[in-house]
Amino acid sequence: MKKTILVFSLLIFAILLLFQVSKYAVISGNLKTEIVIGIVAVVFLIVGIYINKKSLNKNKLASTEINHKKISELEISEREYEVLHAISEGLSNKEIADKLFLSESTIKTHVSSLLVKLNAKRRTQALQIAKEYQII
Repeated sequence: MKKTILVFSLLIFAILLLFQVSKYAVISGNLKTEIVIGIVAVVFLIVGIYINKKSLNKNKLASTEINHKKISELEISEREYEVLHAISEGLSNKEIADKLFLSESTIKTHVSSLLVKLNAKRRTQALQIAKEYQII
């Protein structure tokens, strides 16, 4: 977090410095306004490309492999795993029941079992823990 704040602070300082230099150049008559605008545009282009490359590298680092070993360690059944996937899709208990052709009370039982196995208090917390374990 501190690194992000420092980077953006330096970026803002650099842009402010660039504007001050360009203002001085325009006032003194050494550069035309179009050249100053072009320099500012190039600087913003370079900064944008740099930030874009940084954000793309972070997305590639995220692993999408499912940790099947952790699923078996937590003793999550196949049906509970299906329910967990449905929860991650944002479905309600009734929608999950319709999708899996089960009763709503059965889904509630599976959700309760998942919460116990993942040591979570809420569905959102269970999803967060499941993502940390890389099981969804």
